[in-house]
Amino acid sequence: MEKKHCTAVVLAAGKGTRMGTSVAKQYLKIGGHPVAAYALEAFERSPLIDDIVLMTGEGQQEYCERELVQHYGWKKVKKICVGGRERYESVWKAIEILQKDSEIGNRAGYVFIHDGARPFLTEEIIGRTWQAVEKYQACVAGMPVKDTIKLTDREGNIVQSPDRSLVWQAQTPQVFSVPLIAEAFRRLMQKDPSGITDDAMVVESQMGVTVRMVEGSYQNIKITTPEDLGIAESILKTQKYDRYLTEREQRAQTGR
Repeated sequence: MEKKHCTAVVLAAGKGTRMGTSVAKQYLKIGGHPVAAYALEAFERSPLIDDIVLMTGEGQQEYCERELVQHYGWKKVKKICVGGRERYESVWKAIEILQKDSEIGNRAGYVFIHDGARPFLTEEIIGRTWQAVEKYQACVAGMPVKDTIKLTDREGNIVQSPDRSLVWQAQTPQVFSVPLIAEAFRRLMQKDPSGITDDAMVVESQMGVTVRMVEGSYQNIKITTPEDLGIAESILKTQKYDRYLTEREQRAQTGR
């Protein structure tokens, strides 16, 4: 059976107010490279991914074209588009591109939605989520929680202690068949979308579809605070995720 066309959507439109910097978190540098470059490189290297749509913030398109796509010489990035103020708005805009753009939309079978602020995406995670979406049509990368989780009321009183063995921390990529996620978001946007924090919630609530959880990685962190930058630098020292970017950067600059 022929492999369905796979498009990666990298969300890099956030302002990162919790980081407390003038530069958006996804464009801060770790290991000498912008945070968002790591995920883009992972999708570029993966033979499963056919093209990439980068959703960025207002006024950041030129930077992304010059300092990311041209600088590293990526070929799969087909579109750099302005996202929305909220995450769900950026995803909805990306889905509209998949449906309407003649270069991408007519072929898109699966969409891999990934946070640009999660730099440590691996080909193994991409592969596991691809296998799962082929079977279940909807899946999310994640990991079992290590700590005991408590649910509280709004006053901070504990009301429930869920069975830890059943609780996972959701990550990205979150992967769906394009028709499924498109219809889910179409329904959502006709209602009140506030409170939506990830894409699986949309599919669960609007389509009643079971979303499969797939093993991600404890290193697949989302960089949100200054402390996360320190953790990311420590991961780089041992795992050398930056070597691929450094090699591609050198090739792009020398024209080889």
